[in-house]
Amino acid sequence: MDPDTLVEITEGQERDERVLELIAPHAEAARRARDDGRWDYSRSDAQELQARVWERAGCADEAIRVLGKDIAGRRFLVQNTLTAYAELLARHGRLDELRELATGQDAHAVLHIYADALRGRGRAEEAETVMRDAIAADDRVGYRAWLSSALLRDDRLDDAITVAEPGFSWYDCSNLLAPLVHPLLDRPEELLHLLEHPLTVPHHGHEEFQHWWRAFALAGLGRVEQAIAVVEAHPDPWTDPRILKAGLLSTAGHLAAAATELQALGTVKAREELFEVLVRQGQAAEAIAAHPTVAEQRVDKKRAAEAKTACAPLREDGYSLEPPF
Repeated sequence: MDPDTLVEITEGQERDERVLELIAPHAEAARRARDDGRWDYSRSDAQELQARVWERAGCADEAIRVLGKDIAGRRFLVQNTLTAYAELLARHGRLDELRELATGQDAHAVLHIYADALRGRGRAEEAETVMRDAIAADDRVGYRAWLSSALLRDDRLDDAITVAEPGFSWYDCSNLLAPLVHPLLDRPEELLHLLEHPLTVPHHGHEEFQHWWRAFALAGLGRVEQAIAVVEAHPDPWTDPRILKAGLLSTAGHLAAAATELQALGTVKAREELFEVLVRQGQAAEAIAAHPTVAEQRVDKKRAAEAKTACAPLREDGYSLEPPF
């Protein structure tokens, strides 16, 4: 049986001792593979599974001791083993050991776990300092993404924007701009503030996403005519503009008007959206009747994928301009 499945199905079954016996050879094989310079061992997660079973059996200290020895000796194959060890330390309050790990050669992979552990213990200011120091020393996207998201959770939107701003114009903007946008999709006033902030510049090759976000922020504020005007001026190349208009009407609370728009279309995608609108209106039977069948959805998805592959525009440098998120 696959070790992952074994660990899953024996959870709470009081069979941990037997599970550990079965996993031990796989964990040892993973260590030997690393010693031999082999990176293709299929059970590369065996060490973290072993630690997981020890932990759930009430032997967290043993899990930390063995896995910590593997990490210190670089006897592991994948980054997941490293992050599993960091998370294990965090769960059991071993912050001194976690800090040592997070400030060493593996900081890029586990510093966020240490910062989360500090925040979880009411030490938010210390966590912020740790991450700002890391950015000053080694300006990684991951560090900025963690800090900007943490600041947003603390309702410090302007500070979050300042931290994330250097990455807004990058092609891979999804690491910094999108994590700020998504939590604000149901907070339209703050979303509009983000989009209209002087530091929020159009990100390379994906300006249309900011138009889409701005339209839904306006709709969320009840300014549906302005929202529709934004969409009409900057049509989304991947979405039927009529469906987008219906979505704006729905966001603004004009459910009947949105349903009328979608009913007139009759496409598979329109019927999927109509289902959601009718459910919000409390019309369950009508929603079920409107929803496309699984077969219809499969055919529609296949056609859409084929069309996207055939027609996806390219930037001058050859990168596809399909949505990054």
